[in-house]
Amino acid sequence: MSEEQSIKLHPEWLEVLGGEFDKDYMKQLRAFLLERSRAGTTIYPPGKCIFNALDSTPLSNVKAVILGQDPYHGPGQAHGLCFSVKEGVRIPPSLVNVYKEIESDLGVSMPAHGCLQAWAERGVLLLNAVLTVERGNAGAHRGKGWEQFTDAVVEAVNTRRDNVVLLLWGSHAQRKGAGIDTQRHLVLKAPHPSPLSAHRGFLGCRHFSKANDWLESRGVEPIDWRL
Repeated sequence: MSEEQSIKLHPEWLEVLGGEFDKDYMKQLRAFLLERSRAGTTIYPPGKCIFNALDSTPLSNVKAVILGQDPYHGPGQAHGLCFSVKEGVRIPPSLVNVYKEIESDLGVSMPAHGCLQAWAERGVLLLNAVLTVERGNAGAHRGKGWEQFTDAVVEAVNTRRDNVVLLLWGSHAQRKGAGIDTQRHLVLKAPHPSPLSAHRGFLGCRHFSKANDWLESRGVEPIDWRL
């Protein structure tokens, strides 16, 4: 994160968000990450994957947004897309529930892996509120500046795009998406798919068919949720 040119970020996002990298909060965040790295801390995801969500889903391609909290903190899990893990890594429990809901809602069979890269490339922005974490220490980088950056991402979608579906699962995501213009976009809310809360209304929410029905009603090609 030393120079904008070294940031793996799609040019469309860099044009919109480039100014964020010059702000004090981002300079402080960069210094914090450097300090933690020099202290020997393992930071996830790897540096080249920190902005994977923005690199994989250009602003002009965004059809839907799923908001997560922070990356997985286990080895080999996080790769810059919320809820997603690389192929070969055990599917996390929350994602298992997402798959169960897709199967129930759309009749799509559950995949054997947890990699959501294909969704990102089809226009689903898989954005965590915080983009880095430390090994074995969930939430370690909350309150360090990432939230301000990802607020700017959400606001860019809100003001620069039309006809986007926001799938807000859990109170944290719902707070982050509270300013969305519901005249231009569709906001779908449900409890978090975590095993602790999925039975309170996530399972059975039918967000995936609702999202596609709404997109089609707006003349937008629906999302292929198959993996």
